[in-house]
Amino acid sequence: MSKTAAFGLVPSPTLFGRLMATIDRLLMASARIAIRNGDTPYFGL
Repeated sequence: MSKTAAFGLVPSPTLFGRLMATIDRLLMASARIAIRNGDTPYFGL
């Protein structure tokens, strides 16, 4: 029997949760573009 536990994260259905998920997607897309261009990604807003 495994000594570790795993649980699925359910996406938050609230407006705040969806807003944070959208901001996260935008920041990750920006970081991917910066890495592709050879720059260091800027983290944060």
